[in-house]
Amino acid sequence: MFKKNKYNKYLRMIKMIKASSILISGIIFVFIGIILLIIGSIMQLTSKTGEVHTGGIILIGPIPIIFGNDKSLIIGAVILAIVIMILWYLLFYRTAS
Repeated sequence: MFKKNKYNKYLRMIKMIKASSILISGIIFVFIGIILLIIGSIMQLTSKTGEVHTGGIILIGPIPIIFGNDKSLIIGAVILAIVIMILWYLLFYRTAS
């Protein structure tokens, strides 16, 4: 049914490499996030002022929900959301065709 090709083995290896690299990069991003949380907590403890600025993004599929109490953080979150949506499009919709 399928034409046997000497490159089939290599194509399967490339797909496995892509999957494992995505998994490893996800684990690395989680650890970076944990480290940033720890650094932020330490910086807040050593800070003289009691001000806390928050901002973030919640992505439900391709739809971003952006929140924050500081204008500069909200602008940064909007830019980050746009970049994430572009990457989402490039990774999932462009590679399907």
